[in-house]
Amino acid sequence: MSGGSYNYLCYKTSDDILDGKEDIHKMRDRLTELGYLDAAKETESVLLMLDAFEVRLQSRIDRLNDVWRAVEWCDSGDSGTDDIIEEIEKYRKL
Repeated sequence: MSGGSYNYLCYKTSDDILDGKEDIHKMRDRLTELGYLDAAKETESVLLMLDAFEVRLQSRIDRLNDVWRAVEWCDSGDSGTDDIIEEIEKYRKL
């Protein structure tokens, strides 16, 4: 067998990792089963960092959603710059 049991986790970049947390969970569990607790713990730390990052990222996106929507709708011709100004003012008060 040529590999791929964890969707080639060993070749993934940080961008790929964000989309493949389940593979990291499986790798952590397998390392634990094999008794390599140090590597399992460090793998777990990667998962914890990803979780913390995702929470912070979602928080920022939530704060910016209305601003992004106002700009997108303005640039699409669905609204005007007044809507952008209004959303920016709300954003700055958060």
